[in-house]
Amino acid sequence: MAETPADHTFTTKFRIPRRMWDAYGTAADRTGVDRSADLVDHVRAFIREHGNEQERAELEAAEQELAERRARRGGRPKKEASA
Repeated sequence: MAETPADHTFTTKFRIPRRMWDAYGTAADRTGVDRSADLVDHVRAFIREHGNEQERAELEAAEQELAERRARRGGRPKKEASA
């Protein structure tokens, strides 16, 4: 069965100073935190705190989408060790 774009989590770009991103990466690695998961957790908390009814509904729909995707694939992929 061929994968479609809907089978993958959306990726985006954003601007951040390289030194800040690098420091975030080393701090995250040192503490065992996955940057992607940490950023998703931040966005989730921000929407819950500041989102309006529609934005919170979108969050819940996204949470359902993630749950369904993980159920099909056997859960969140394990983080691979960096070289």
